[in-house]
Amino acid sequence: MQRKTLLALTLVFILVVAGCTNGPLDGTPTPEQPSIPDGLSIHYINTGLGTSTLIEGANETILIDSGDWQDDGDHVLDYLRANGIARIDHLVSTHPDSDHIGGQAAVIEYFEEEADGIGAVYDPGVPATTRTYDRYLDAIETYDVQLYQTRAGDELPFAGADVRVLSPPEPYLANEEPNENSIVLQVEHGQAGFLFPGDAAEAGEEYLVNEYGNSMNVSALLAGHHGSKSSSSAALLDVTTPAVTVISSPYDSQYGHPHEEVLARLATRAIPTYWTGTHGDIVMRSNGSALTIATQREAPTEPARLRDGEPIDPETNEPVQPRTVIALSTGEAESPAGPDGGPETETGSETLSITEINADAEGTDRENLNDETITFEHTGSEPLDLSGWTVADDAGATYTFPAGTALAPDQELTLHTGSGSNSATDLYWGSPQPVWNNAGDTVIMRDGTGTVVLEEDYS
Repeated sequence: MQRKTLLALTLVFILVVAGCTNGPLDGTPTPEQPSIPDGLSIHYINTGLGTSTLIEGANETILIDSGDWQDDGDHVLDYLRANGIARIDHLVSTHPDSDHIGGQAAVIEYFEEEADGIGAVYDPGVPATTRTYDRYLDAIETYDVQLYQTRAGDELPFAGADVRVLSPPEPYLANEEPNENSIVLQVEHGQAGFLFPGDAAEAGEEYLVNEYGNSMNVSALLAGHHGSKSSSSAALLDVTTPAVTVISSPYDSQYGHPHEEVLARLATRAIPTYWTGTHGDIVMRSNGSALTIATQREAPTEPARLRDGEPIDPETNEPVQPRTVIALSTGEAESPAGPDGGPETETGSETLSITEINADAEGTDRENLNDETITFEHTGSEPLDLSGWTVADDAGATYTFPAGTALAPDQELTLHTGSGSNSATDLYWGSPQPVWNNAGDTVIMRDGTGTVVLEEDYS
């Protein structure tokens, strides 16, 4: 009886505080054009079962969900502490399922007692009758954290990015079914757009498609419902046309996530896909015109080959490493400015060349991957830093040069397709299969901003 009274008071509190008005939830005016201070980082945390995403701006944070109840927030809190997060300004509970709000109570308790607090909690207002949900409400009440019922049309005030709530609408969808009424967030940072659909399925995605259509700016899509076949529909993929997709689920999911139907839809559209089950923690960094993607492990991103990767445990502490850069600009990029404000004298496009392409390895290609090579030469007069640069083929297979990679004047560097120990003159892609087409292909090299600096066809 006491719990029912607390639940009723809590839900009334949500309605009174937020009402049904649209716009910024703190009452501040909407900025006409958000600034882009120091970039935006999106951390897709490997929680195993469940999901949790940290959005980190210059001086502000959003945490969307906190993983499964069985973990009680441990993985998420470990990750936040390791990344120096002292405050959560916006804590979003997409819906009351225990694999999404499983750590909310622990997160609230930790940041209120041992760190710099929680700014506000955002909830769709659809209750549950689980102990996990009860603990979550108790933590909000105990620490007197601001609580908002959040609906389509609301905006979260966040410096440097535009954060909009796309769903749930008024009235609720599908008879208030929790998954379908997940809080759906769209985050825009310059030309970069990120969509977080919670566990929205058929009804939730149909609403998004019909209500917003291709007006949704989606560079990166977090696959709904952990890659369930009921989500990431063809209609949603076709109107959002994401450049990349992330799936949050364990390698050995008891529910079979990601489902083959979803992987087939992604494969048909050739959407590179990252999976916490094999890539581990996934971090995307936006500068407003390009995304740099880093992961704990290198693993296949072709949807049909995701399961070829090795499983990674959420407790793995390996740091993320940059894997690729996705250019978002459709116009020609300007040359970066030099120290005096003028153009750089050497950009790589002027001094970097390919001296040899050996696509046809001796013997069987798959058994001699390190004989499949590309050799680059730097002809400039100053060292050329290749850190974070990428090489890709025409099909989109991409290699990212490790941090600290540099070419001295007149130095050659050979990239081998297989595995080995990197040196100053030889790097190893680590691909389990051939990359370069024997009959002809295109070598595309981009710098750290995503600008194409070298493109060469061979046949």
